[in-house]
Amino acid sequence: MGYHLREGFRSIFTHGLMSFAAVCMILACLIIMGSFSLVAINIDNTLGRYEAENEFIAYIDETLAEDEARALQSKLEAIPNVSSVTFMTAGEALERYTERYTDSETRELFDGMDDSVLRHRYRIHVDDLEQMGETVRQVEAVSGVAKVQWEQAISDGFVALRNVASAVAFILIAMLLVISLFIIANTIKLATFHRREEIAIMKMCGATNWFVRWPFIFEGMLLGLMGAILAFFLQWGLYTIIVQAIDGFGGLQLVAIIPFQTLWTRVAGAFAVTGLVIGAGGSLLAIRKFLQV
Repeated sequence: MGYHLREGFRSIFTHGLMSFAAVCMILACLIIMGSFSLVAINIDNTLGRYEAENEFIAYIDETLAEDEARALQSKLEAIPNVSSVTFMTAGEALERYTERYTDSETRELFDGMDDSVLRHRYRIHVDDLEQMGETVRQVEAVSGVAKVQWEQAISDGFVALRNVASAVAFILIAMLLVISLFIIANTIKLATFHRREEIAIMKMCGATNWFVRWPFIFEGMLLGLMGAILAFFLQWGLYTIIVQAIDGFGGLQLVAIIPFQTLWTRVAGAFAVTGLVIGAGGSLLAIRKFLQV
């Protein structure tokens, strides 16, 4: 194993230009895949934030007194997928309506209005937006709940957008990984081409295929790791620049950006593993042809 590792190191510096080209290709591939992944993660985080803010209202039967209406809270909290339940009296609801409308003509409509015209209600948040429809049906079935108000179109829209974004990101990343593998394989194949006679001599002397393969595998893994390290720091810099640019636009506050300090371990791990896999896999593909002696 020590011999194979030394040969892998030696080959990197012996064929410096091709090694540099391979590292650059791995770096470029990782930056592209990393950028798509970070965009997908931030889209998912933004949608998750809006999902957390999404709620529906359960209106209580007007015949129930306030104490009776409050007693329903434990039943609503026991429903699966309900994350939080907030009770609001009819008086609080009227006060909120009054604060919401600031123009004088609209406010006149609420002046002197008795809160008895409104119902007590609960604001209900859910854990999983995809199960919101079932949660609404269970809330409606609770005795004392008169009706439920929820924006089904908005809820379904968030779910569809998240599913589409996840699927597109997965497909693009998978395609880029496959493309990267073949690009690296062809790059390493060029570096291996002039060593075909050396490989042929080793094979004729009785060397096994794996004895020949291991130096190239180590070489590819080392190149992949070098590319991953460089890609990580470059991705960090690019991400920081983009985040600062977004923060400079007040109109983009709707986007929930995750700080890179929160993501760096995941990015570093993903880059290291992907770089090693691309390097080793590319080497195996590149040398396969030259082992057919």
